[in-house]
Amino acid sequence: MITPPTSPDLVRRLLAAQFPQWAGLRVEAVGVVGTVNAVYRVGRGLSVRLPLGEGGARDVRKEQRWLPVIGAGVPVGVPEAVAVGAPGEGFPWPWAVHTWLDGESPVPGRLADPARVAADLAGFVLALRGIDVQGAPPAYRSEALADRDAETRRAAAQVRDAVDPQVVEGTWSAALAAQPHAGPPVWLHSDLQPGNLLLTGGRLTGVIDFGCLGAGDPAVDLIPAWYVLPAAVRPRFREAVGADDAAWARARGWALSVALMELAAYRTANPRMASIAAHVLGEISAEHPGR
Repeated sequence: MITPPTSPDLVRRLLAAQFPQWAGLRVEAVGVVGTVNAVYRVGRGLSVRLPLGEGGARDVRKEQRWLPVIGAGVPVGVPEAVAVGAPGEGFPWPWAVHTWLDGESPVPGRLADPARVAADLAGFVLALRGIDVQGAPPAYRSEALADRDAETRRAAAQVRDAVDPQVVEGTWSAALAAQPHAGPPVWLHSDLQPGNLLLTGGRLTGVIDFGCLGAGDPAVDLIPAWYVLPAAVRPRFREAVGADDAAWARARGWALSVALMELAAYRTANPRMASIAAHVLGEISAEHPGR
């Protein structure tokens, strides 16, 4: 099913029909274009998330179920699921109303206090791991790295003009050879990229977009080491989260795989995401032996 274009007017009509208490509030599109949801700010304290496909639609109920649990267990702000809307006004999917969190997404390479952000990220990751995982669904990225091998290599071939083949091969091979996670699965956000993190005064104060939430290998949530943090503070982050050599190799492999696929998918469709993916690949390349 093809999702029709979204707009502030569509949001106003959906609210007027289903949640008239919010119908008079100002509606404005959020500047950053999402790939799973179109997000609109409603008034000062709410957001409306309109799924752009079936995957995002399935996430609506998951977030409603689990955001209260996650929010109670982590040291930063997490959106509250306020209401779930039904299909209507020509929009075919369920949709969500969440609380709005203020803050600015970090810009890779331009953190005012990288060490502080590294510590805050580690605190969030460890707190999330510590929440009881009973009943948790599989995370969006809960598969083994080996299951991503063909797709990762295909993406690397598509962007071969923008990557160093030796770096890709060496990093990916090391990740595949690393010992798998031996313990039980833990809660993962699964997509700790700059656009899903909020900073205020140089501190991590919020994490948003939990559509990929679920249980899996803790290495998945270490990708901000390359997506957000500079090389100088990466060892601090690694030490704080207790990542051994195998977990760190898997984490680097996850960052590589995700960035390759994003660069291949978004080079022309989403320049911002493509730019972040290219930054990640550059960070991985810079720490490769011999570089």
